[in-house]
Amino acid sequence: MTQPLVPPSRPWYREPWPWILMAGPAAALVACMFTVYLAVVRHADAPIMEGATREGLVVRRVPAAPAAAPPGAPARNAPDTLGKE
Repeated sequence: MTQPLVPPSRPWYREPWPWILMAGPAAALVACMFTVYLAVVRHADAPIMEGATREGLVVRRVPAAPAAAPPGAPARNAPDTLGKE
């Protein structure tokens, strides 16, 4: 009785199917790294400027306080200075 000749099997990395099956997850990893790059480098949150507050996703301007009068100057709209111009 003779044994049938079977060609030797090739190593797994020489077959196309493992590479085809690994291509999807590999593409997803590359896309994930690219998305993280875009989020961190290109679209980083800008710092809130002076005179604004953040409430959740909304940034609102805070009205500026009036400038302080120099020491010794009469206050604006003081009762003793009304009508004496």
